[in-house]
Amino acid sequence: MSTLVLELRQGDLMVVNGAPIRFRNRTRIELTAKARFLFGKQILPPEAADTPARRIYFALQTAYIGTEDERERGLEAARVLIAEFQAATTSALASAMLDRALSAAEEDDCYTALKLARRVMRHEEAVLGIAPPPNSRPSPEEITA
Repeated sequence: MSTLVLELRQGDLMVVNGAPIRFRNRTRIELTAKARFLFGKQILPPEAADTPARRIYFALQTAYIGTEDERERGLEAARVLIAEFQAATTSALASAMLDRALSAAEEDDCYTALKLARRVMRHEEAVLGIAPPPNSRPSPEEITA
């Protein structure tokens, strides 16, 4: 695996292999081994999981960065939430993205699953006319997708 260098600002939060880390000052870190991580505004806090799509994202997030026990429960919750969302939605595109997201998560590619779930969250926000969750931003992949 190649190394990954990240620049983080003071106060940024990063979760690595289930452990939350808050940065006290601006820093640059280098990940030299495979790790499950999210940082900054990619992390959805539990209290922000207040819509169906956000609950799916939170479950997939847990399946990605949670502890071993939490990851299995997160994946199971994602399966249930995705089935419920698909039964209620009229959007074939959202349903297809969630199929792909669940497949990716089940293949242990949760980062891809999260990217797809973020797109469904944005779709839901547009359809329902609601604001994005606090402190959220689209990933670079969403901007170019």
